[in-house]
Amino acid sequence: MAIHTILTYPDPFLKRTAQPVTGFGAALDTLIADMAETMWDEPGIGLAATQIGVDLQLFIYDLEVSRDHSKVQVVCNPRFVLMEGEEIEEEGCLSVPDFTADVKRAARLVVEAQDRHGKPFTADISGLVARVFQHETDHLHGILFIERLSALKRGMFKRRFRKAQMRAEVG
Repeated sequence: MAIHTILTYPDPFLKRTAQPVTGFGAALDTLIADMAETMWDEPGIGLAATQIGVDLQLFIYDLEVSRDHSKVQVVCNPRFVLMEGEEIEEEGCLSVPDFTADVKRAARLVVEAQDRHGKPFTADISGLVARVFQHETDHLHGILFIERLSALKRGMFKRRFRKAQMRAEVG
């Protein structure tokens, strides 16, 4: 298992829409194990393949940060068939380090997807799991959570980011 570098804003790869997962098997299992190690190393509770430069509609999550591969949940090719209600909670992102903000998301989802073996499943989810699904699925469509912020908050983030870049270049 290998730990991969997580791409960070403003890497252009993060803006890409990922391709569907069509190959299920040993290579995918290795990628999933690597993603889990990478996610736990940060530590995070979710990671999309696009965040490590892999062009696949795949994400994993482990809400407990268990460091137990058997507890890692794998989602391939997710598609929301129902989104209802709304809630606002604080989010952060491994691809946008050192920044968190309140983000409005659907409170409940019904999602269709495939597991690590390609078996289709449907899930009716809410709470933190629904938030993770939305956040990670956004990554698969080239959307970072900062794009879900108001123009004012997004502008504040970008100004702060530019200042940090300038300090890094000078120092």
